[in-house]
Amino acid sequence: MKLRVDRDVLAEAVTWTARSVPARPPVPVLAGVRLEATETSLVLASFDYEVSAHCEVPAEVEEEGVVLVSGRLLADIAKALPAKPVDLEVEGTKVTVTCGSARFALAAMAADDYPALPAMPATAGTIDAHDLARAVAQVSVAASRDETLPLLTSIRMEVEGQALTLMATDRYRLAVRTLGWSPTNQALSTSALLKARTLSDVAKSLTSSGDVTVALTEPDSPTSALIGFEAGGRRTTSLLTDGDYPPVLRLFPQSTAIHATVGREELIAAVRRVALVADRSTPIHLAFTDGELILNAGQGDDAQASESLVAHLDGEDISTAFNPGYLLDGLGAITRPYVCFDFTHPSKPAVLTGVESVGGEVDPTFRYLLMPIRFGA
Repeated sequence: MKLRVDRDVLAEAVTWTARSVPARPPVPVLAGVRLEATETSLVLASFDYEVSAHCEVPAEVEEEGVVLVSGRLLADIAKALPAKPVDLEVEGTKVTVTCGSARFALAAMAADDYPALPAMPATAGTIDAHDLARAVAQVSVAASRDETLPLLTSIRMEVEGQALTLMATDRYRLAVRTLGWSPTNQALSTSALLKARTLSDVAKSLTSSGDVTVALTEPDSPTSALIGFEAGGRRTTSLLTDGDYPPVLRLFPQSTAIHATVGREELIAAVRRVALVADRSTPIHLAFTDGELILNAGQGDDAQASESLVAHLDGEDISTAFNPGYLLDGLGAITRPYVCFDFTHPSKPAVLTGVESVGGEVDPTFRYLLMPIRFGA
């Protein structure tokens, strides 16, 4: 194998592909990135049995071939190279990387032992890359970090025709985002569950492309259930999470009697200030009255803080308390200038939605359900 490739192109491609290299590979070859030189391109691939990555970039190929090298080492080298063309060549059991006056010799791994990458499932539809990245970022904040609960570390994706809904929960909050997409079958009705970390990485890495192709294994397929994403010469597949996701949408109340609207940026700033005296287990108290919201944190001999903001209340006065970190996550995921709190009772979950102006229609595409903390907890 012998080829020349642009340094920035190589560095970006190797870095992206190496993200799927496992930190503790179960077998040595999975620490490698597979490089294949075709007539006009360099194809890079990695695989860890759950997630695969495939990337194709243009290259001046003098001699075709396949080689396997340490993925993380090659990524570190590629990022450190000077801004000049990079020459890759296999010489016996070594892969030489030459860029300007810099030269590296890497040990070639046993490419024949590398497992075959899973094939992309059937195309289900396409979605704007930026819309997907924004939606995943809004929802992923609510996914659990507790690996003993794999279902809750995942994001559920539901498809009903042209509507795609993402949802995640860690039992203390629930984030739901609905957006439009272009399915190959307008009557498509299906769902998929995949790791929040995987979906977040994929969505962020494909934002330079216009549209992302989403592929799903057919429900009655005998092969393992996979989801695939492809855009701009990059392709990722991931195993879906097994199990039945809890019916979380029923947690949203059918009606609410109390509605409070507050400026989102002002509230974020106030919560951050007041929360300075609150540790992870200390709630921040919110008291809504007509025209005012008072925030409090800290009690007794500990440090205390309070602040008041202008609020617009429709319904009875209400006081509640939230985990400040969870509250800030929800406020940060809302994209409108105002946030509307919908309450049924101080001890019941509140629903946060974005609104363009006081008294305006709420944004129905994103909802954030937040469990309150008992006073004195």
